[in-house]
Amino acid sequence: MVQVAAALLFAIAAGLGVTVILAMLRNNETAILSALFGEGAFPLANAPQPGPADKVVTLRRSERRHEAPRPVRTDLTVRPLLSRAA
Repeated sequence: MVQVAAALLFAIAAGLGVTVILAMLRNNETAILSALFGEGAFPLANAPQPGPADKVVTLRRSERRHEAPRPVRTDLTVRPLLSRAA
């Protein structure tokens, strides 16, 4: 009886998984198939092109960051996990 219930639950889960996969394929067929064929998310003509940036922006630190207070470390005392009464 338990094996029959387990087999039934497995069949229901497998059927639900196949249904979800088919629903995903129906909604995003072109995106999924292009990813599976190795084309990626972007078509080759519209893909971002690698290379140096046209304009380089240099970053500088703000003055407020140097004035930020630093946390002070304190020595922690080690206490026994059990009390002496135990």
